[in-house]
Order: sequence, then structure tokens, then C-alpha cells
Amino acid sequence: MDEHEWLAERFEENRGHLRAVAYRMLGSLSEADDAVQEAWLRLSRSGTDGVENLGGWLTTVVARVCLDMLRSRKSRREEPLSAHAPESTGSRAEGMDPEHEAVLADSVGLALMVVLDTLAPAERVAFVLHDMFGVPFDEIAPILGRTPAAARQLSGTRKLERTSRQCYANSTPAMCMSRSTRPTPAGPTSSPMIA
Repeated sequence: MDEHEWLAERFEENRGHLRAVAYRMLGSLSEADDAVQEAWLRLSRSGTDGVENLGGWLTTVVARVCLDMLRSRKSRREEPLSAHAPESTGSRAEGMDPEHEAVLADSVGLALMVVLDTLAPAERVAFVLHDMFGVPFDEIAPILGRTPAAARQLSGTRKLERTSRQCYANSTPAMCMSRSTRPTPAGPTSSPMIA
């Protein structure tokens, strides 16, 4: 087996994880696939000399590619064409109806994507890597070009919780999941539900 084949095998072992990371950051399966493909191109060009943890290196590359894509999207004011529910990563709970499970996964996945869309690109990357994949802030900081303390503040957890609570307190869940009818923050005397 030559080095290129060995590299391709190692990459394929990490592809599922990389795609999951990219999808949760970007909210689009096609963009996630593009980010993973870009990681492969960078890996095949640079090789693995000096790389101790290939999975970690690939996750870092995918995170940086996603950050660039999010910044580009924001500067061009683009939005993904559609939001997809996250793909199942675990087994079904005992006794849970498959239809109910699908409906629940769709609503949670769409709600998360709506709330993630409120975060700035660096906040989104920090949140996804830390809160969804357990990457320590010490490893996230260099990806974002920040200190670990700044990366911790960027993770957006508090902002995400506040936005989520605000959305559901001022409207129905269906409104929160609809991009075109997202409620605006209500002032102390106004309500977005009253015209």
C-alpha cells in the first residue's frame, strides 16, 4: 500500500465525523460535503509530516474551511437554500414510534439551525466544536485566532440560550423555525405578536 492509499483510508475513517462537524456549522449538506472535500485536497497536498493526530488535524482544517465559508456567506448576505434535519447518529430509544422520532428530530434540528443562524461565524464555530463535539477551548482558540478565554466567550452558549428562550416566549415554535417569520426581540412594552 503506497502513502496515497494509506492517506485515503485514514481520511475515509474520519469522513463521517468531519461531515457531521461541517454540517452542524454550515447547516447545509452540500456545503458540508464541499468543506470535507476541501479538507481532503489540503491533506493530499500537504501530507502528514509532523501531524501527530490526523483526526484532530482534519477537524481543525474543516473548522477553518467552515469559518471561511460562514464569513463569505455573511459578507455576501447568503442563506442556505434549505435546512435539513440532522442525520441520526444513534439508535432508537426503546418503544419510541419511528414516526414520532422523525418528527421530533426534524423540529429539534430545524430549531437548532435557526438559533445557530443568529450567531456570528466565529461564535458558531466555537459553539459547535465545544458544545456539540467536546473540543476544548485550548484547541479551538488557534482555529479562531483568539485566546482560549476569548474562544470560551465566543462559544455563544449564553446568547444561544437567550435567543432560544426569547423566540419561544414571544411566539409559537413554528414561528421560531420559520426563517421568514422569526420574531424580533421585544422591548419591555411591545410584543411581536400584536400588530
